[in-house]
Amino acid sequence: MTSAIWHERRLGEEKLRRNDHRSPYQRDRARILHSAAFRRLQAKTQVLGVGMNDFYRTRLTHSLEVSQIGTGICAQLKQKYPDLHHLLDSMSLIESLCLAHDIGHPPFGHGGEVALNYMMRSDGGFEGNGQTFRILTALEPYTQHFGMNLTRRTLLGILKYPASHAELYQSQPRPDVDSYRQLKPSQWRPVKGIFDEDKPVLDWVLEPLSTQDRERFVSAAPGEKDQHKRTRYKSLDCSIMELADDTAYAIHDLEDAIVMGIVTQAMWQQDVASVLSQSEDNWIAKEFANIGDKLFALENHLRKDAIGTLVNGFVTAILIDENPEFNEPLLRYNARLEAPFAEALHVLKQFVYKRVIRKPEIQMLEYKGQQIVMELFEAFASDPERLLPLNTQERWQQMAALEGNCNRVIADYISGMTDEFAARLHQHLFSARAGSLIDLQ
Repeated sequence: MTSAIWHERRLGEEKLRRNDHRSPYQRDRARILHSAAFRRLQAKTQVLGVGMNDFYRTRLTHSLEVSQIGTGICAQLKQKYPDLHHLLDSMSLIESLCLAHDIGHPPFGHGGEVALNYMMRSDGGFEGNGQTFRILTALEPYTQHFGMNLTRRTLLGILKYPASHAELYQSQPRPDVDSYRQLKPSQWRPVKGIFDEDKPVLDWVLEPLSTQDRERFVSAAPGEKDQHKRTRYKSLDCSIMELADDTAYAIHDLEDAIVMGIVTQAMWQQDVASVLSQSEDNWIAKEFANIGDKLFALENHLRKDAIGTLVNGFVTAILIDENPEFNEPLLRYNARLEAPFAEALHVLKQFVYKRVIRKPEIQMLEYKGQQIVMELFEAFASDPERLLPLNTQERWQQMAALEGNCNRVIADYISGMTDEFAARLHQHLFSARAGSLIDLQ
């Protein structure tokens, strides 16, 4: 078992519920699963727009699939590394991380994230992973002031980028934006880290680490092409969750695109099969030379069998590396894919990005969501004590009284919206024909 200090919560709890014998991580999973923020994922865009077709994966179904893959990875690693069983002792912990990993993403996917980052450009920026940490530790009303009050290890595992905005931000020359319509996402990429307001919570999570471990863990490397700095390390639990997330993105989101006819077998042959059939790994070379026939078959069961084969291939090709520079075992060990499988996953992710995400029809949806989010933000910021809902007004007034970052309250409110709610609210504010706001409640 890991040290009891990783089971601690910021707010001490003495709940004596009848015959409750759950582990700390089972409690964490329950809090995430039953949260309003988690339920809202059912109406937030994954890759393809919510409402375009009821077959598409949403953020919610994606998170459930990541959880299933994550526990599969954990089971494999427990068999491969029995000496590290004490670090892989809880499936509920991995489930918690996988279920929660997207909980902070705003409406309209990347378009919504870029929009909020632009609107918050002078107030600490916005980024989905930072918002996830903020929801878990402050916003979700399981407690009055401590969010879901999760264990320290669960919060460590959710930290994909364990440093604050101020430590990672790099000022960059950008052209003036005369109109929201002209905003280019490539020029407003967010800082991938924790918001400065949440730095005290980050400090609490990292408190058990030695000074040397902590300094190395939060250290960052310069970003490519004048981009922001990027942290270099993750915990063991986070590395498992990220591999599960990448696998789900590369394979399950690909399945959506195949079924809806967005990608063709000719595209697959050109971008994927021709590359990976030359892999140095015999399994990859053999499978990718022929699996396209099943993936694009008219019979659904053949496609499902192919998808299952691919997922199994990646889940069973994961290793654990040791970094002796760290003393803390949760940082010393990290999961990674065998090199040929890492290359194969990269090829699949690039295929989804090129043929699906960058498809003009999908980018139009992102662009539309981007405009909606920016215009909502501008409206609320113009007169928050008039337009914000009453409970959000109270938070805004409390922040104003403390001379704090009031725009963060507006970002919190908008980022929690579903795609449909944001679209209808925008229509109500800006369309002369919109109905009553009562209908939105």
